[in-house]
Amino acid sequence: MTLDTTEHIDTLVIGAGQAGLATGKLLVERGRNVVILDALGRVGDNWRRHYDSLRLYSPACLDGLPGMDFPAPSHHFPTRDEVADYLEDYARHFALPVRNGVRVHEVAPDRDGYVVQTETGQIRAANVVVATGTFGRPHVPDFASNLDPTITQLHSSQYGNPTDLQPGPVVVVGAAHSGADIALEVARAGHATTLVGRDPGQVPVDIEGRLGPLLTRLERFVFTKVMTLRTPMGRKARERVRNHGGILLRVRRGDLRDAGVDWVTQRVDGIHAGRLLVLDDDSTIDAANVVWCTGYRQDFGWIDLPVFTDDGWPREHRGVVADAPGLYFVGLAFQYSFASMLLLGVGQDARHVVDHLLARQPTPSASPSPA
Repeated sequence: MTLDTTEHIDTLVIGAGQAGLATGKLLVERGRNVVILDALGRVGDNWRRHYDSLRLYSPACLDGLPGMDFPAPSHHFPTRDEVADYLEDYARHFALPVRNGVRVHEVAPDRDGYVVQTETGQIRAANVVVATGTFGRPHVPDFASNLDPTITQLHSSQYGNPTDLQPGPVVVVGAAHSGADIALEVARAGHATTLVGRDPGQVPVDIEGRLGPLLTRLERFVFTKVMTLRTPMGRKARERVRNHGGILLRVRRGDLRDAGVDWVTQRVDGIHAGRLLVLDDDSTIDAANVVWCTGYRQDFGWIDLPVFTDDGWPREHRGVVADAPGLYFVGLAFQYSFASMLLLGVGQDARHVVDHLLARQPTPSASPSPA
């Protein structure tokens, strides 16, 4: 006789970033049997892997997750490591059932919900919340492989600080948040720097200037109430944010100009002679270093369900997948609002998903399993 070693739980949350932790906390306080899985070794490691100088674009007074304020002065803009430590403290404070170092290989439909294959075994769950975020597979154009190997090229996810680059000029491709941040940093470190990419626009005032406190109140209102799926402005912005990134928030045009960054608004179309980046106006740029701030592509190939569009995004509304009852998403870019992938807005989305989940299945379907 063989023993069934499959674990049975009510709700499985995949991902222990801000989206997964907020969702898990709301489920735990409602008495649900929940487990949170994360492939990384430590809560907060998804933040610790970003470039060293990264700071949030919203002040600490807007960055708390449900039930716990961010422990910093109201108008301090938290650093990468402060956010990572906050998430780790959040999970510890609420004793959330996080299992680190467990990668999910497959989610497939099952008679009573979903069967999930992981590195450590099989789990059956009535509900699955995918909280792996917006950053899927780093994307670089196919022609990047044509660059000469003597040129240092990194995706923004691989860039840590200017010491990762060799001496000589730098081309930063992509002019959204990370591109502007990195271009400014490497220019100030002494590299001749060219930023290539369309101008996404910028906020009208300095977010860290004297009008910052006023902007904070406006930011919360606009990013969570105005720029949403409920408004024509929000619906138009969603496609732009998902495909091209958002407007510049901290680094502004004047900052780049003052640092000597040459901003070229053409698009990179290819490589010539192994060294020259060819723009769509047929001009070329030579570089010793290329940093690709060209975003990510959704990578949900491990979810064995026909619930995705041709461009890889799940067919969901506010995180609820109508075609797959019990399957949810939290933490996607512009899931409901501009703030959805930020600490500022993830709590709002998590509450909506949890309320829907509880209404669909008001009583736990499985007895607790040991963590």
